[in-house]
Amino acid sequence: MGRLKTSSGGTGSTSLTSERTPPATTASTMTTSSSSSGHMVTASSSSSVSLNNLQTVDLKLRDSLRELYFLIHQVQEERARGEHNLTNITKTHERMQIEQKISPYFKSKLRGLYNTAMQDAESESQLLRKALDKIAEIKSLQEQGQVHRPKQIMRRGVLMNLLQQNAITLPLWIGKPGERPPPLCGAVSAEPNYIAKTGDKVAARVRSTDGEENWILAEVVAYNSNSCRYEVDDIDAEEGKERHTLSRRRIVPLPIWKVSPETDPEALFPKGALVLALYPQTTCFYRALVHDPPELTSSDYSVLFEDTSYPEGYSPPLSVAQRYVIACRDDRKK
Repeated sequence: MGRLKTSSGGTGSTSLTSERTPPATTASTMTTSSSSSGHMVTASSSSSVSLNNLQTVDLKLRDSLRELYFLIHQVQEERARGEHNLTNITKTHERMQIEQKISPYFKSKLRGLYNTAMQDAESESQLLRKALDKIAEIKSLQEQGQVHRPKQIMRRGVLMNLLQQNAITLPLWIGKPGERPPPLCGAVSAEPNYIAKTGDKVAARVRSTDGEENWILAEVVAYNSNSCRYEVDDIDAEEGKERHTLSRRRIVPLPIWKVSPETDPEALFPKGALVLALYPQTTCFYRALVHDPPELTSSDYSVLFEDTSYPEGYSPPLSVAQRYVIACRDDRKK
């Protein structure tokens, strides 16, 4: 499947072209293949291992969904207790207004009620954090399950809609007071020794058949700790038809949490920052300047893509989700 991308020609016009064609069928499509240790693995045994992995993932997924169900019920119960206490606080204040005095009795009662309210809020907060962690675990298991299932060729419209949904459902980071956003939260880069997991979506710098290098949206297939190289699949190609083996410096993990501009604005790229952003309706990342960072949790970045077809050298502002805006790792000289 070719990728639709924007490219500026010599006349400065912008057009949609096919980036590349899939390479020739590799030996991995044959009945047998050689593993790194030199042993021969039959297709049937490989399928059996994949089926066992899929069954294991499905069992873990069911258990996690059951745990999330109980956590949600605990949150509701804790919230009901908290609301009851808040009602008592309101009634106490109403009685104080009627009597028009603050007696030692009311002071003592309110102190106890407010302490209880704070404890209720902390308990509810802890349960909500557990629920959010469980949701993130479920999403990870779902992605693992997709890795072990045969991939289906998607129509472009379906793929674009799926990428948009992935961006919308990206978990929101909610830290404790004073807690700093962790790596891979918004604009916060991954730790230097971070290794992306199988099934993770990443930006990958690949070289096409004509020698041109592009940053594409890809999925991690495997990581070789001996060679420190990734195997990734082009997200916009049939499984295995555009597989690349790349060094770690050619891989940039995508954020795994969204950032709230109200609570953690420092974890967002500021206005004027140079970034790599996924061009709308494509699966390619291009250099861009942040025009405006998100203003709300549900908002996107507004970015200006480099484009020589415009007198200013940049496109008009375009919206790109937090999920698909990353630090610029382009080695090209400015």
